Amino acid sequence: MKRIFLVAILTAFAIGSAAAQETCESKAVGKDGKPLAGAAKTSFMKKCMTDTCATKAVGSDGKPLAGAAKTSFMTKCEKGA
Repeated sequence: MKRIFLVAILTAFAIGSAAAQETCESKAVGKDGKPLAGAAKTSFMKKCMTDTCATKAVGSDGKPLAGAAKTSFMTKCEKGA
């Protein structure tokens, strides 16, 4: 019984983490449900990447990055994300 419960819990966590990994590309959908295109998509992607990287801009001490460290991190993150 314990094994079944453990497997159920592990499966729930695996499915939850997979569903939480949405990319900016998958979020680029208009109000009508159609994928964005052109300038609207470009603008959305830039804002989404900036927002995504801003939440990750935290130093090893747990404090938000600032100044040159933040600028450097944001540049690298936006290019690689």
